[in-house]
Amino acid sequence: MENWMGLLRIHVCRGINLAIRDVYSSDPYVILKMGKLKLKTRAVKQNTNPQWNEDLTLSIEDPNLPITMFVYDKDRFSLDDKMGDAEIDARPFVEVVKMKLNNLPSGTIVRTIQPSKSNCLSEESYIVWENGEVTQKMFVRLRNVECGEVELQLKWIGIPGSTLL
Repeated sequence: MENWMGLLRIHVCRGINLAIRDVYSSDPYVILKMGKLKLKTRAVKQNTNPQWNEDLTLSIEDPNLPITMFVYDKDRFSLDDKMGDAEIDARPFVEVVKMKLNNLPSGTIVRTIQPSKSNCLSEESYIVWENGEVTQKMFVRLRNVECGEVELQLKWIGIPGSTLL
């Protein structure tokens, strides 16, 4: 815990137009991995536009490690089917947190990140100072699949004694 910079809460909002892996639909869930950490949402039955609305919290030691997201279709009698993956770069977000912002009006956009070949963003993403916290909403396009996006929201949680405070 002495090497922790802080906690990154990732709100896994929803999936958009996810691939069909069963006869008519899918039972999708999300796995987030960063280093040795691995977190998972619940599966949403028969839905290619699932609403997870779940918070997954990663302890950040090295912001240079990518956060890898995998989406799977839950199957009962066989291995779960892959529904795509994406990589999330936490570095721009952590760089804004390191600025130790204060006294900004709520809703101030601190940084804009454009979609590019080096990230999985499907549209512009904004790192925002909101109600005394750094947040970022993003739409992530899944790779290695015919279609699908996942909406996420990042929020930083400082912890006393962390290397960032």
